[in-house]
Amino acid sequence: MRILVTGGAGYIGSHTVLELLENNYEVVVVDNLSNSQEESLRRVTKITNKSLDFHEFDLRDENRLNELFSATKIDGVIHFAGLKAVGESVLEPLNYYSNNLGSTLTLLKTMKKFGVHQLVFSSSCTVYGQPDAIQVSENTPIQPTSPYGQTKAMIEQILKDVSLSDKSWKITILRYFNPIGAHQSGKMGEDPNGIPNNLLPYTAQVAVGKLKFVSIFGNDYDTPDGTGVRDYIHVVDLAKGHIAALKHTPKTASLVIYNLGTGKGSSVLDVLAAFEKASGKKVPYVFAPRRPGDVSQLFANVDKAHKELNWQTEKDLLQACQDTWHWQSSNPNGYN
Repeated sequence: MRILVTGGAGYIGSHTVLELLENNYEVVVVDNLSNSQEESLRRVTKITNKSLDFHEFDLRDENRLNELFSATKIDGVIHFAGLKAVGESVLEPLNYYSNNLGSTLTLLKTMKKFGVHQLVFSSSCTVYGQPDAIQVSENTPIQPTSPYGQTKAMIEQILKDVSLSDKSWKITILRYFNPIGAHQSGKMGEDPNGIPNNLLPYTAQVAVGKLKFVSIFGNDYDTPDGTGVRDYIHVVDLAKGHIAALKHTPKTASLVIYNLGTGKGSSVLDVLAAFEKASGKKVPYVFAPRRPGDVSQLFANVDKAHKELNWQTEKDLLQACQDTWHWQSSNPNGYN
C-alpha cells in the first residue's frame, strides 16, 4: 500500500513516515520545506534502511500535484502540511487561511479526480478553544480561539461535507494534543526554523546554551501552579496513532474523529521539572504576559481511540524529555 504524506519532512510527519516504513508501507512525501529540512527524511531512510519517494513543492501547486498522482499510484493520504503556530496565526491570519485551507482544497480536488478516497487528517485540540470542561471528548463542542484553530475547524467541516457528498470516502480526523519528544535513536527530533514556538524544543535549546531562558507565558491561570496545563503526547506514540488509523476501517461512517493524547494534564512548570530531571541541567525561566489565543488548560479523553483504534500511549513525560535531550544534545544545531 502506497501512502502520500504531505508535510512529511516536518516534525510529526517525519516520525510518521518512519513508522509507515517500519510497517512495510511504501511512502511518497510532498513538502515545500518551509519549516522543515530534507535531512529528516535522509535520516529516516538510514534508520529504517528503506527508501522513500520525496517531492519538494508547495501542496497548493495543483499542476505539480496532478503530475504526481498521474505518475504514481497513491492508495491513501496522510495530510500534515500546514502552518501551525497559534501565536503567529494571530499576527498573520491571512497567511494561515491561505496556506492551510488552500493546500487542503487542492489536495482534496486532486484525490477526487484520481479516485483516492482514504485520508487521515492532522487536526488539533485547538479546535476546542476554551471549553467548559478541561478534559474534552470528541463530542465536546468546538470553538477555536485562534486563526490556526479556525483553519483546523474549517477543514474538519470541509471534510464532513465531502464525506456526506460521497460515501466512498474514508476520512479519519485526528485531533492531536501537544506533541513532544524525539526518536529514541537521537537522530530525529523537532527542529523548527528560527526561535521555537513550542515549549519543549525551546527548553532544550536553553539547556544546550543556544537560548538564555524560557519565557513562561502567563502565571495567573486558574491551574494548580498558575501556568498553562496541556496534554503532552510523545511524538512516537502520536505517529503510531496514524498507523492505527490507517489500519482501522470504520464499519458504518465515512468520517470518524479521534483525540490523540495521554488523557493527563501537565503544567509548564511540570514540564520544566521533568526536563531538568532528564537532562541534569538547570533551566532558567521568567514569567511573561499571556499570549493571545492561548487557553488555561486542556487535556484529552482518549477512550474512543483506545476502544476503536486499539491504540494507547506508551511513553510518559519523563521519557519524552529524555528523548528530547538525547536529540538536542546530540544535534545542538538540529539537522544542520
